[in-house]
Amino acid sequence: MPQLDCRFGPARPPLEPRLQRRYQQLVQEHLQISQSVAAGLNALPGTATSFASTQGAWRFYRNENVSLPALVQPLIGQGRAALQAAGAEYALVMHDWSHLNYDRHSRKADRCGLAREHRQGYELQSALLVSDRDGAPLAPLYQNLQSAAGLHTTRGPDVLPATTHLDELRARWAHLDQLELGRPLVQIVDREGDSIGHYRQWQGHHFLVRAKGGQHVVWDGQRVLLSGVASALKTQLGFCRTVTWHGQAGRQYLGETRVVLTRPPRQKRLGQKPRTEAGEPVVLRLIVSEVRGENGRVLAQWLLLSNVPATVDAGRLALWYYWRWRIESFFKLLKGAGQQVEHWQQASAAAVARRLLVVSAALVLVWQLERAQSPAAAELRTVLVRLSGRQLKRGRGWTTPVLLEGVWVLLAMLDMLEHYDLTRLRKLAETLFKPNDTN
Repeated sequence: MPQLDCRFGPARPPLEPRLQRRYQQLVQEHLQISQSVAAGLNALPGTATSFASTQGAWRFYRNENVSLPALVQPLIGQGRAALQAAGAEYALVMHDWSHLNYDRHSRKADRCGLAREHRQGYELQSALLVSDRDGAPLAPLYQNLQSAAGLHTTRGPDVLPATTHLDELRARWAHLDQLELGRPLVQIVDREGDSIGHYRQWQGHHFLVRAKGGQHVVWDGQRVLLSGVASALKTQLGFCRTVTWHGQAGRQYLGETRVVLTRPPRQKRLGQKPRTEAGEPVVLRLIVSEVRGENGRVLAQWLLLSNVPATVDAGRLALWYYWRWRIESFFKLLKGAGQQVEHWQQASAAAVARRLLVVSAALVLVWQLERAQSPAAAELRTVLVRLSGRQLKRGRGWTTPVLLEGVWVLLAMLDMLEHYDLTRLRKLAETLFKPNDTN
């Protein structure tokens, strides 16, 4: 199995050796697929008792000496190492937010509301590092969990006041710059990041943001809607690559130009009325991307704004944005397709945040196996698929949930073989088919 570097680096205070051992055990116990009716831990056979394992986990997640900055250190270290091993030119960081629904978890007294959907729970705010070569997920570099008390964050031990998503991004990006990943960072955000005021604040960071198209820009000396620029470029779009869009074959066409954003921004602050502020013009690259079906019908269109240098061509930027779905898959693994986070019984946001980072470490291990190119890694993936017992679509070698399922069976099997001879296990198995045999 790939190994996760569990050294905790310069986090202050670092985890003591006893807690580090517990951390490593918990990571192994999260190498599994959970069910909604049993979202707690499954103890490996070598554990003294399942109850002892559960009690150890609860003490770990409630321990105030287990800080989020300490727990994120192995993830950052793995991300840094993966970038170096792959010879990456840029470090792509995908940003997104996901509500964790705990409507029925009344014991979580620090839940906060999602007003427009009338739900109670926490908000997970994540930054996921992916490869600039193939979009493979490498490691979560940063996580916030917003509760009624504020932000539980990996950038510091204190609970911070809640703020708007885009204002928080500015502090997040400054923190990510300090991680010294060894590659220039490109911050990638969906349409929520389309804000002229924040484009001005983000100068000095490389970013790629999907625009909504409704704002006015200066283009070719005229003030026009961004969507109007896209329409004007439609006949000039050139073929880039063949793609698959929601299961159907498509062809991607691209065009690029430069636009200038001059509109005074309306800044929003929590608890305050929006106010208009003056600002300098912002010059950005506009990449228009269309996916067309075989009959020429437009299946999807993206308007991408970026300040990444022109040495990175438009086709590469469009591909980078396409890989933003990786963070959606990460959230899916945390929720219904993997760890069932919305069924966890920890009674506070602080405990949930700690467990999220342990789970993230388990996912990083599986991602590491997915990227490995050695013959042994390929053989291991085949073994894990067989152990999982799951059926896959024709031509699909594996999926992350399938590998997780197989890893748990493998670990349990190896752990059991340390306590029972194989011959004895075979004899015990025979009692399943010969229930009257008492030998």
